[in-house]
Amino acid sequence: MAEHIENIVYLIAASLFIYGLKQLGSPRTAPQGNFVASVGMLLAIIAVLVGLDASRSNLILIFAALVVGSAIGMIVAHRVKMTGMPQMVALFNGLGGAASALVASSDLARYTDAPGLVTTIPIVLSTLIGTLTFTGSILAFGKLQELVTGRPVTYPGQKVINALLLLGAVVLSVLVVRDPLAMPPFVALTIVAAVLGVTSVLPIGGADMPVVISLLNSYSGLAACATGFVLQNNALIISGSLVGASGIILTKIMCKAMNRSLANVLFGAFGQAQGGPASVGAEDGVQKTYRSASPDEAAMVLDTATLVVVVPGYGMAVAQAQHQVRELDKSLQSRGVEVLYGIHPVAGRMPGHMNVLLAEADVPYEQLVEMESINPQFPRADVVIVIGANDVTNPAARSDTSSPIYGMPILDVDRARSVMILKRSMNPGFAGIDNDLFYKENAMMIFGDAKDTVTKLVSSLKDL
Repeated sequence: MAEHIENIVYLIAASLFIYGLKQLGSPRTAPQGNFVASVGMLLAIIAVLVGLDASRSNLILIFAALVVGSAIGMIVAHRVKMTGMPQMVALFNGLGGAASALVASSDLARYTDAPGLVTTIPIVLSTLIGTLTFTGSILAFGKLQELVTGRPVTYPGQKVINALLLLGAVVLSVLVVRDPLAMPPFVALTIVAAVLGVTSVLPIGGADMPVVISLLNSYSGLAACATGFVLQNNALIISGSLVGASGIILTKIMCKAMNRSLANVLFGAFGQAQGGPASVGAEDGVQKTYRSASPDEAAMVLDTATLVVVVPGYGMAVAQAQHQVRELDKSLQSRGVEVLYGIHPVAGRMPGHMNVLLAEADVPYEQLVEMESINPQFPRADVVIVIGANDVTNPAARSDTSSPIYGMPILDVDRARSVMILKRSMNPGFAGIDNDLFYKENAMMIFGDAKDTVTKLVSSLKDL
């Protein structure tokens, strides 16, 4: 009877997971979806604790871990800045993978006789995927936090070495399945998986971090699902499957948004420097020119606009300028100007980064327009304000067949009447290539911190 009740609770929890995941598909319903899925997880945890056959001392340890973990989660959630959200997601992916690997491996340690294939194979998969996810996510965290270089790191024979590591992991997995109680192959598998996690993320540059984060998220879900089979826990199997499936679907969407295959993202070393500083603003030895403007001059252009499109990028996140952008939005709307936001799927350092930032500043969801819908609007836009978005606005993706980003779908901001580009300098973006947009006749560069620049724009508009 108790087992039936436990399974019913798991079914309810799974239903809440699925419903919550569906709600996460829209910025408007995402907070509700997050809450619903959290309630489902709470029910699953309660069901596990009620059905747990553990000693009093173990229960005390479990509750202590729950309290400490919850406290850490709450503190981090309140203190982390939006610019640090991608790093936090990467770190959480890694911790999830590590937890799955530790739980699965500890379950193997309790056997005195070799367990069957139904148990051994999930343990091997959880250990392999979970360990790889942990080390890969930690390196991704380091790249995002700029503790290590964000550029792709390559070396001779890298692909061959990675292939050998993968082959070694497969061979060691077979050895563990054949003799689960033999520790040397299991320890070797864990070490190889850890090294493979590092070497697989090392050649991936900052421009591809949104894809890496969603892929590692999928890995952590697969590891959790495998651990669910080890523990014979239906809730863990279902939740892990949902995370794994949604992560890989999101990865595919990210790759499509960049017009690149997943193999190219993982092995293409995209984002290596295309040249030194001298290459910026130079083409075939001829220096290209750009036009700069002050916030006062830009405000005069905005004063005559009827449609303004704001294109946010990671530069806006770094400057924490979303609230000032919202003030500019309100100031323009008070003058009868229509304001929209053009959102590229891979703008920022994680999927949905710009949506989250703008939602934090209370920008109405109706003003957030995805790439496919906003591109036809650019020819009628009087002004486009690009805030720290480099590669996703580079016209070279349409016209320059020699460009590394050729064929990548971009926001067609250069087709507006006037383009204002807010940047600290002329430095290239994550892809490490110069942006042809900067040198267009209808473009003007406004140099400085984005928050300070937008604040001056709002002030100048009020004075007109």
